[in-house]
Amino acid sequence: MKVFALAILLASTCFAQTTTQDPAAIDASWQKANSKYDGARRAILKQVDDQSKDGPFRSNWESLQKYQPPQWYADAKFGIFIHWGLYSVPAFANEWYSRNMYQQDSPEFAHHVATYGLQNKVGYKDFIPLFKAEHFDPQAWARLFHEAGARYVVPVAEHHDGFPMYDSNLTDWCAGKMGPKRDVLGELSRAIRAEGLHFGASSHRSEHDWFFDGGRKFDSDVNDPRYAAFYGPAHPRLLRQGYDHDLIEDWTYVSPEFADDWLARTAEIVEKYHPDLLYFDWWIGQPSFRDRVSRFAAFYYNQAAKQDAGVVINYKDHAFAENSAIFDVERGQLTEIQTRPWQTDTSISNASWGYLPNDTYKTPKFIIHLLADVVSKNGNLLLNVTPRPDGTIPEQEQAILREVGGWLRVNGEAIYGTRPWKRFGEGPTAVAGGAFHDADTKPYTAEDFRFTTKGSVLYVIELGWPAEGHVTIHSLGSDSLVNQRIKNVDLLGSNDKVIWQLQPDGLHLQLPQPSPGQYAYAFRIPIETK
Repeated sequence: MKVFALAILLASTCFAQTTTQDPAAIDASWQKANSKYDGARRAILKQVDDQSKDGPFRSNWESLQKYQPPQWYADAKFGIFIHWGLYSVPAFANEWYSRNMYQQDSPEFAHHVATYGLQNKVGYKDFIPLFKAEHFDPQAWARLFHEAGARYVVPVAEHHDGFPMYDSNLTDWCAGKMGPKRDVLGELSRAIRAEGLHFGASSHRSEHDWFFDGGRKFDSDVNDPRYAAFYGPAHPRLLRQGYDHDLIEDWTYVSPEFADDWLARTAEIVEKYHPDLLYFDWWIGQPSFRDRVSRFAAFYYNQAAKQDAGVVINYKDHAFAENSAIFDVERGQLTEIQTRPWQTDTSISNASWGYLPNDTYKTPKFIIHLLADVVSKNGNLLLNVTPRPDGTIPEQEQAILREVGGWLRVNGEAIYGTRPWKRFGEGPTAVAGGAFHDADTKPYTAEDFRFTTKGSVLYVIELGWPAEGHVTIHSLGSDSLVNQRIKNVDLLGSNDKVIWQLQPDGLHLQLPQPSPGQYAYAFRIPIETK
């Protein structure tokens, strides 16, 4: 994830060559270290190109823009993200520890030297044998996610650190052969599907091209040829701030060989695990990846079409052409209804996407309100959890997930399978739109409502409980319901009668006291045409 990516970019105001090594020489070392798998890589790339021409899609954006989101995804609304990997072992600062421990002016660098020793003696690779996952129980995880009310689950298959959480046929440096020596992704795929949930995976490998570049600047194990297959090219970031002081141009070198390796590894995930969804982090939008991205999308969509399965690609920023995949907003929201499904992803934890022993957490109320707002605008919420290195999910996270699940068991008909109404909601609280603003929206009130529909039923989700027991929904006044009639008003989870009266200024409700639940309250309102 790009927790600190924006800060890194904005700090770079001119080109900065961070090493005297030639990019081609760096790549030659990395390629030599990976040569063991050249045959397997070529074979899977041939499969990609063959399948990208065999089906309704072709590897050009005009063709890919014919993609239609599957109904299961439009209906699902709520998913679970999982960031679990080597970075869970040091559990310091955030999941970018692998990069920042080699950045000499960072707190992670100082922490690493003080805790583990110099990076030429103890590098990131040395966390692999400590990552044992001795209590990892994929069935227990899947049951928890089911209890939480999730309809799909997306483990990180490979983060920027370049350590796949599966048994890869393209590298020795993976969870199937080192560390836990388990096919984590494969075990999760079976357990998740056994619970009736859709299985996805995310790939953040593209950033691995430069992720360890800090280790090139001093005596560290990143420069040791024995570990080149793990640390990757580690090319220096080359960034330039645009003339408007907002646009960042990224000129970091990407070799054709690395781009091909990215394509092969991503296709391997599809071939081995057949995920219903693939999530990509932002850097696949770089021009050097554009051709491989379109080839992959045609391959993935065509393979799904043969199996009559609806699949999803999540992307950020401008990595895909509009309508060719599903747009994702990291830690943020959109301010209006979208015509096509979209997604926001955020973490249940506040400081990191990966495990930290002293992290703080979002409340069930915050998550439920975020979910209601996103769904009212035709979106999905993908909520991240942060397992410990031993494979257990922190108890506080489990409790929060179960609280969200309890709310959904009562109010889920106002969320699952719904579509937007003619407006997403009403109320005094303005949503802070855009990425990295999920914590900037002020708390909602009992005057804030979100609307969803299913057939002829309108659902109104109230994001607070009025102390006086009376509310007015102004969007449902008799003047606005032209040629329509409200049949009844029911409060989900309550047998108490809701007294209602339709007036020109809105639908007036007198609610039972005390409130029948907590966090948010959903009204079922059947509407018929006169």
